Amino acid sequence: MRRDPGTCRRDHGLIADTAPLDNPLTSGIHELLETVDPLRYAGWDSLLERHPEGSVFHSSAWARILAETYGYAPRYLLKRSSGGISILFPVMEVNSRLTGRRGVALPFSDYCDPIFSDVESFKNAWNHLVSEAGNAKWKSVELRCRGKLPETFESSSTFFHHLLELEGGEDVLFRRLRGSTQRNIRKSEKEGVTVSISGSEDSVAEFYRLNCMTRRDHGLPPQPMSFFRNLHEHILKKDAGFIALAHFRGTCIAANVYLLFGDRAYYKYGASDRKSQHLRANNLLMWEAIRSCARRGFRSLCFGRTETENEGLRQFKNGWGAQEGLLRYYKYDLLAKGFVISGPAVSGWHNKVFRNLPIPLSRAIGTVFYRHMA
Repeated sequence: MRRDPGTCRRDHGLIADTAPLDNPLTSGIHELLETVDPLRYAGWDSLLERHPEGSVFHSSAWARILAETYGYAPRYLLKRSSGGISILFPVMEVNSRLTGRRGVALPFSDYCDPIFSDVESFKNAWNHLVSEAGNAKWKSVELRCRGKLPETFESSSTFFHHLLELEGGEDVLFRRLRGSTQRNIRKSEKEGVTVSISGSEDSVAEFYRLNCMTRRDHGLPPQPMSFFRNLHEHILKKDAGFIALAHFRGTCIAANVYLLFGDRAYYKYGASDRKSQHLRANNLLMWEAIRSCARRGFRSLCFGRTETENEGLRQFKNGWGAQEGLLRYYKYDLLAKGFVISGPAVSGWHNKVFRNLPIPLSRAIGTVFYRHMA
């Protein structure tokens, strides 16, 4: 992005360009844009399903989970046309005493792209959003996108994204797998690992037990249990998602959470017992979920976000024949009038602390602090 040396400053990773964005807001777009709440908007999901860019993260169920768990307020910008959605900026207000008041699209979502028909309308809507953010006294506005935004938008951080097309039948899908992935699936079956698909409260409890163990292994607190209770209430109970569970000798050793929307499936969370990794249950678990989604007619499976430095997870996802792309996150600082450039994620002292905390204490910390960390 071109900058005038007289209007640009760098400070602790912040690159701020004080020049205004191109294409300032016009009165026409201002009159057509409205701020809506998908939780109170009749027919919201039907409207989304008619648009090719609509995803589970745009849905009312996902918005309700975030609002009920963390108290975030939906502030979605919408412009309708005769064909459905013309412009959509899904944003939630995060109001935290620790991290400030800001707009995030959307918290704890791998991505939630703005929807727009052309670059000019996007820029005009963006200027409207920035104006509204200033009125609301937000510190920043954050976007999480699969696609690349206009050149004047500089991404703050990038991640990998993997998408598997499910067409062609099970034999074709299996042949696309990397040889090592095929062998790991067969090994897990030979060892006697079995997989079940469920949306029950018991399956949520099993997943959460393993999730607490996995988060501790990663040096992080687990998400609050209320988040997964709300996910069960608004998604799993409505057959808009499922949990795949791997068992060995009567014990659940791995579990994955999948979300469903339209003709697409999303792998959102995974957890496992590290002591059972030699059984390769994660491979069998993912394969059975792929088979289940393909049989039900879903067109694709999204593998979610992968940090660029996590080469092990990246290779695991690449082993399924998925197409790899980039996720770009953008963070616009309202005070500096520029985009924040983040450095690579690093482990710190806090990771060592959480690896050694008792799980009940780590759970309590996660319950208190996650709503501030969106």
